[in-house]
Amino acid sequence: MRVVKPGWVSHDGKPIFSLDIHPDGSRFVTGGQGDDYGKIVIWNMAPVRDETVEADDKVPKILCQMDHHYACVNCVRWSHDGKSLASGGDDKLVMIWQTSRGANQSKVFGSAGKVVIHEQWIPVFTLRGHTGDVLDLNWSPQDDWLATCSVDNTITIWNARIFPEQVAVLKGHTGLVKGVTWDPLGKYLASQSDDRTLRIWRTRDWQQETLISKPFQECGGTTHTLRLNWSPDGHHIVSAHAMNNSGPTAQIIQREDFNAKLDFVGHRKAVTVVTQHYSCCAIGSKDRSLSIWLTALKRPLVVMHDLFENSILDISW
Repeated sequence: MRVVKPGWVSHDGKPIFSLDIHPDGSRFVTGGQGDDYGKIVIWNMAPVRDETVEADDKVPKILCQMDHHYACVNCVRWSHDGKSLASGGDDKLVMIWQTSRGANQSKVFGSAGKVVIHEQWIPVFTLRGHTGDVLDLNWSPQDDWLATCSVDNTITIWNARIFPEQVAVLKGHTGLVKGVTWDPLGKYLASQSDDRTLRIWRTRDWQQETLISKPFQECGGTTHTLRLNWSPDGHHIVSAHAMNNSGPTAQIIQREDFNAKLDFVGHRKAVTVVTQHYSCCAIGSKDRSLSIWLTALKRPLVVMHDLFENSILDISW
């Protein structure tokens, strides 16, 4: 395994709360805090992959920078077809971005000419509906819907084919909703909240299917995110911030009966984000470490400690 930490990927010292790799692997996006606004940066992946490309001044590292959010950006996610980017922030807004490929190069206003724009991504829709900070969002498997969740304790389902139409507002959580993930089979949406519950919602009628609380009853402190994730085959959900015998875990929930008997154990502090890819599961924690698990092994394949100076908040394969 090769670990690369490019020092040039930065929001000028401000926090980065989210990242996502484009489906074609050519670029990735980060979202977080700007000087007095929310900041989104689209980065070129080529300099990350190849040191010779990284050293070539003619190859751009930043492809685009967007400063349209009025407050910190908490989550950024590409659609599965790669044509759209969704962002949500502390300004209660969700923005949908699409590229304008015919535009010429330009410079970011206020950057003193340092940031050159090589791609033009413009906000084609601004979705208003939440009454509090938007903390997480996710596209459905076929990009038909977009789910967003907020500190207003609700989840909003948007019709991604006819923005800004709302399909449903899911109510039931009694605390800040900090994570949403779609069943790859299209039957369910899962959400996790500060109310110490994980809830499964049916996409058929947008009603609650089940509520899971036992693995989270011991959880004391809160985390900025609770980014749970569904396995690619739809058989399991892995939660964030669960507890087992007073130790932090990532709970494994089986689809068949939504039973929660297994978990990933080893992190010293609360799990904040989980993401799965084929037979691998990556887990990030407030203890600043990243663990990678294989379904064939009882112990993690690798654990990387002290990668950052603060909590890991997001992961993208």
